[in-house]
Amino acid sequence: MTTRADRMAAVLERQLSPTLLRIEDDSARHAGHAGAAPGGETHYSVLVVSPGFRGQGRLARSRAVHALLEAEFASGLHALALTLRTPEEHATLGGA
Repeated sequence: MTTRADRMAAVLERQLSPTLLRIEDDSARHAGHAGAAPGGETHYSVLVVSPGFRGQGRLARSRAVHALLEAEFASGLHALALTLRTPEEHATLGGA
């Protein structure tokens, strides 16, 4: 059985062809908060560096990622902390 992080990674890799993708399950830090579930897999931090973000503002990037992960939201994903950059932005910000 795959984890939610694995499913999200597969979708984001297939649709955005990222040069860098990091997905961290932050659910344990949100225990007892709205949307938290005993088994976790509800809250994530996601970093996507993709050339596909060129020419898009922050809101458009966020909407695109949320749309791609719609099935996960429908099945219990509650919150994402998104960092969405082009490769150039990531390099300028000292990303590795």
